Amino acid sequence: MAKKSKKSQQQPGGTPATVALTAAGAEYTVHAYDHDPAHPSYGEEAAQAMGVSPDRVFKTLVADVDGTLTVAVVPVAGQLDLKALASAVGGKRAAMADPALAERTTGYVRGGISPLGQRKKLPTVLDASASAHTTICVSAGRRGLEVELSPEVLAKLTEAVLAPIGRA
Repeated sequence: MAKKSKKSQQQPGGTPATVALTAAGAEYTVHAYDHDPAHPSYGEEAAQAMGVSPDRVFKTLVADVDGTLTVAVVPVAGQLDLKALASAVGGKRAAMADPALAERTTGYVRGGISPLGQRKKLPTVLDASASAHTTICVSAGRRGLEVELSPEVLAKLTEAVLAPIGRA
C-alpha cells in the first residue's frame, strides 16, 4: 500500500529530486511503497502499489542519441520509440545507454532514476501523452518512491521537449 505525503518544504532524507522540487517551489506529492526486488517491472510495480493507472506512471530512461545522453520519460504501460526520441532532439540514431553510465551520469540507480535532480543536466523529452493528464507520477529518485506532479511543472523544471516518443 502506498503512503502519501505532501511536501511543502525540504525534509531530512529527501532525494535530489524532491530537493529540486522544493527549491523550485513546485507543488508535488510523494508516494512511498514497499519495493519488491523480485518484481519484473519497476514502473508496473509502482502503478500497482499506488493504485494509479499505468498510463499516468512514467518511467525515466536514458538513451544515447548520436553520442549525447538523453533522458526519455514515457508511460510504463508502453515502450520508448528510439527513432522518435532521436527525431525529437534533432538526432539521427538512438540506442539505450549503458546502465552503469546512466547511473553514474544521473546519480541514481536503475529503477530509481528520476528526471529531476540529476547529477548532470541532460536533454529531456517527455512523451506528449503526459499532457492528457492533470498529474503524472515519476520516480522521486529511489526504488519505492514516486513523485506526483503536473506534466507542465515536470517539463518546465527539466526543460523537456514534449514529443510523441512512446508506443504501446
